[in-house]
Amino acid sequence: MAQQGMSIQMAGQYGGQPVYIINPTTEHTQGKDALSMNINAAKAVAKLVRSTLGPKGMDKMLVNILGDIVLTNDGATILKEMEIEHPTAKMIVEVAKTQEDIAGDGTTSAVVLAGSLMDKAGDLLEKGIHPIVIFKGYNLATEKAIEILENFAIKVDKDDRKTLEKIAETSITGKAPEASSDHLAKVCVDAVLAIEENGKYNIDEKIVIRKEAGGKITDTEVIQGIYINKYRLHPDTPAKVEGAKIALLDMPIEFAKTNTKSKIQLGSVEEMFAFRDQEMINFHKMLDTVIATGANVVFSSKNIDDNAVHYLMRHNIFTCRRLKDEDMAVLSLATGAKLVRNMKEITADDLGSAEVVEQESEYEEKTLITGFKKSNSVTILIKAGSEHLTDNIERAFDDALNVVKSVLEDKAIVPGGGASEMQVAQGLRSYASTIEGREQLAIHAFADAMEEIPKAIAENAGLDKINMLLQLRAESGKNKNSGINVYSGKVEDMIKNNVIDPLRVKTQAIKSASEVSAMILRVDDMLRAQERDMQDVNPAHNVHNYNMG
Repeated sequence: MAQQGMSIQMAGQYGGQPVYIINPTTEHTQGKDALSMNINAAKAVAKLVRSTLGPKGMDKMLVNILGDIVLTNDGATILKEMEIEHPTAKMIVEVAKTQEDIAGDGTTSAVVLAGSLMDKAGDLLEKGIHPIVIFKGYNLATEKAIEILENFAIKVDKDDRKTLEKIAETSITGKAPEASSDHLAKVCVDAVLAIEENGKYNIDEKIVIRKEAGGKITDTEVIQGIYINKYRLHPDTPAKVEGAKIALLDMPIEFAKTNTKSKIQLGSVEEMFAFRDQEMINFHKMLDTVIATGANVVFSSKNIDDNAVHYLMRHNIFTCRRLKDEDMAVLSLATGAKLVRNMKEITADDLGSAEVVEQESEYEEKTLITGFKKSNSVTILIKAGSEHLTDNIERAFDDALNVVKSVLEDKAIVPGGGASEMQVAQGLRSYASTIEGREQLAIHAFADAMEEIPKAIAENAGLDKINMLLQLRAESGKNKNSGINVYSGKVEDMIKNNVIDPLRVKTQAIKSASEVSAMILRVDDMLRAQERDMQDVNPAHNVHNYNMG
């Protein structure tokens, strides 16, 4: 029952009058109508990204109000850029965000699976199955699906570089030019292995990605050190500083007048010059506190004015200004320098260190910092023919770095191409027969939803999804690693074809999709406040008509 402009009233009446307990303008939807509306919202979001699934998935063009264009088939990017209003649809978008945060890839699969689970739940509701029964069945299916995947997974050693590269290549395929996917996969593995520290891989803080439009994709490389897109402020300072002692100043370094209003009476021109000179002396004394620490490199997140640049130049201090906050954070972690917000309080203990700080070219905004004692940070320098292409490769790297990290930490992989989903689907159908009650129907529905992933992969590759699904069902009974090869249009061994995914990506997609489905199924009443325009003001009462004198 959907109502708008009506109110919920308490049972019974007092004196023949209904008793209202909520605002009459609140939109109220309840019962089957609420469930149906939420299911349709979930299906609509899944439909948005379904066509991007798989190596042959289509791209989406997103244009913002400024006319900036984003071309991508990355599910997380698509959903983040879209302005989705429906509350249930927003919950599905959260599935993609959770998947991205935990697994780094598989966002589209998670959303498609969530939409399929809600679609199957809608069919069960039409048959008279209670939402709580579906909820219980989905929970049982989720636990069993995770168990099936963990038993199905293949163990991987961290020294198995070939497998790591194939993992990265599987993630990159479809998101970047396929002819260069093998090279990009090698770069990805090189970067992740280079930052290993006590079995941990902090890719967010130790891997910096820089883009350079122009050149070939195969020129993309891993650089031992940190690149920042800045140059030294004065050409007379050394272009290369060895044994760098680095100060990170999170504050402007500029000669500024006092903010307080004051009046100073000067009796002559000489007094005026003397006053100005004294102000400059005080400013230089403040800079002397930085120089006294022994710093020979200064990076600031804010402005460094010309007076400060020239003074620091006379002491051979390499200076860069207006660094991004993320650059400052990375440099702090790599060099051990502390972010200083008050220049008068800086000490030698606040400085970081690096073997070399160098501006490699007089004509480019590139400064390279290398040789860290406290970190092993690296930079991936992406090169491609256009800015749109470098952006796509950056998004591909974001996923690929995370999947390599997942495999190194979990040491487990599963075959791709729909092979894992088919094994889970078949395992769930066998498991359902051991469950008494109507939950069995929900487990069967969960199995059907799992098969939507290989169906979407086949459909997006221009293949007949029904034929491919039937072939996959038949072959998976003979070979557990059987999946869809979208290039040959056949069902083949995915391990032999080097189409593999991290176990974490698959298990998290199932968990996220199941959890959001359970939350939606438990909602049978929606109260949504209506947006209202600002109340009209009588022109006679406009503030401009009042005499404020």
